[in-house]
Parts: sequence; C-alpha cells; structure tokens
Amino acid sequence: MSTRPSEPVYSTAIAAGRTLFGGLGIKQIVTGAENIPATGGAVLAITHFGYMDFALTEWMVWGRNRRRIRFMAKKGAFDKPVVGWLLRGMRHISVDMKAGAEAFSQAIVALRKGEMLGVFPEAGVNRSFTVRELKTGTVRMAAEAGVPVIPIAVWGGHRLLTKGRKPSLREAFRTPVSFAVGSAFLVDSTADAKESTIALRKTLESLLESAQAAYPVDGRGKWWQPAHLGGAAPTPEEAAVMEAERQRQKAAAEAESR
Repeated sequence: MSTRPSEPVYSTAIAAGRTLFGGLGIKQIVTGAENIPATGGAVLAITHFGYMDFALTEWMVWGRNRRRIRFMAKKGAFDKPVVGWLLRGMRHISVDMKAGAEAFSQAIVALRKGEMLGVFPEAGVNRSFTVRELKTGTVRMAAEAGVPVIPIAVWGGHRLLTKGRKPSLREAFRTPVSFAVGSAFLVDSTADAKESTIALRKTLESLLESAQAAYPVDGRGKWWQPAHLGGAAPTPEEAAVMEAERQRQKAAAEAESR
C-alpha cells in the first residue's frame, strides 16, 4: 500500500486531465507499459510533437501505477500567474534556458529521492514530427543520479494541439494517442554523453516508427503526418527554417518592448 503523501494539486490536475481526455474520447494505445517502474527514480525521455504530450504521458502513467511525474519546464511557463501556480503545485522543475545548472541540480536531488522525472530531450516542439538531435542533459542527469532512462515515443498527441496548429474540438474528438515505452537502460557514467545521446535518439526513432506503423488512422496527405511518410508536415529542413524565423521575430518583439 502506498504511503506517499497526498498532493491535492497534482490529484486535481490528473482528475481534470482525465475529464478532458475522456470527454474528447481520446483512445490510449500503449505498448511496453510494463517498462514503467512502480518505484524508484527514473528519467522518462519523451518525444515532443505537441503541447499536450506532458499531460497525456501523466495521464497514461497515472492510470497504470499511480506514479507522479515531475516535468522540467521552461521558466517562462512558471512566470505565468495561473500556470505557474499549477506547475509549482505539481512540483515540476523550472528551467532557465540561460542558466540551467540550478534546474539540473534540482533534478538530480529529485531523482535520488526516488522521483520519476519527465524530460523532452529535443528541447522544444518539433513541427516536422520527426525526432531531432537531442540535448545531452537527459543522459547526463541519469548517469549522475544513477537511475535508468526510459524512452517513450508519443504519437497522435500533436493532433490535439501543436506549434502553429490548433485543431477544432471536432478534429480532436476520438483521436487515438499511441505510447511506445521502451526498455529501461542505465547510462554508464564513464561513457561519452554525446554517444549515449545518439543511442537514445536511435531508440526513440525506432519506438516512434513502431507507433506510427501501428497507428489506426491513415495519415497520408494529412498535416500531422511527417513528410517522409507521405504527410503534409514540413521536412526537418523546412521546420528548422520556420523555427529560426520564429525565434528572429520573437527576439525582435522583445527588443521593441524594452
């Protein structure tokens, strides 16, 4: 019987998520659920194609073993009044992209205490819906904390909400969301972090391919399907150009507001 202390904010958020996703008729398709540990620290390395990926993963994991996930989220989200209160109440970790050492230290402490940490190694939503080059922080924190990495590919969640696209409720209704959970693996603390990260990327790509191949909806010609699978999503190269332009406009807007 679990002796974990009650967390009203987290429980309320999970209940709200279950109500939302249940009301939309979202169908979970999960493979490898047995790879989610019932106890102990672990880093969940998750693909990131949509803004609801974190909530969908929390919903999936909670439904299997009632474990809580602490996500690392950008500081900007914590600065927003309501969202920030919610993130702090759920004990997620704020990440300042210009000074990430503090967040890294907090993550190590949480992992060593037996927490399960959710990380998006691509460090941002990817418009091409392919696995981009990953940051090394995921494997470095797992190695330092001495906990396993559990790779998870989420496919279909981007159809609910993603960068540059906000589907209608009708489009989102009964959307299948696939979770391909890979086997946990330990990162050798003496191994090269870049090489370990490349291996993690290959694993995520393999999991994603399996989820896409088994997905029950034909995505050919659709905006949410990657170009190499016959979809209308931008190629990785086109997505990179679009993101660079978005960042340029953002920087210009910030400069004007000063």
